Amino acid sequence: MLHINFYTKEKCSLCDHAVTLLSLFQKDYPHEIERRDIYSNDKWLEQYHLLIPVLEVNGKQLNGEQINYDSLEQLLKEQYEEEIDK
Repeated sequence: MLHINFYTKEKCSLCDHAVTLLSLFQKDYPHEIERRDIYSNDKWLEQYHLLIPVLEVNGKQLNGEQINYDSLEQLLKEQYEEEIDK
């Protein structure tokens, strides 16, 4: 199962959209989501405040501008295949 760090904040429509996209891939690429509110950690806030939502899987990231159906499927597929090969 993939572990996804999801950098987010409250009341973020782009974040809601990202979660909806992730749910579409749950069956093909099983994953768990760890929500990380950027306002709970100064380092996260500094690093991600202009980029959220940010999805991170095994060190690979997609930010709000990069998250769409195709890019998310590609990331999940690559990381899922790496997990299987281990």
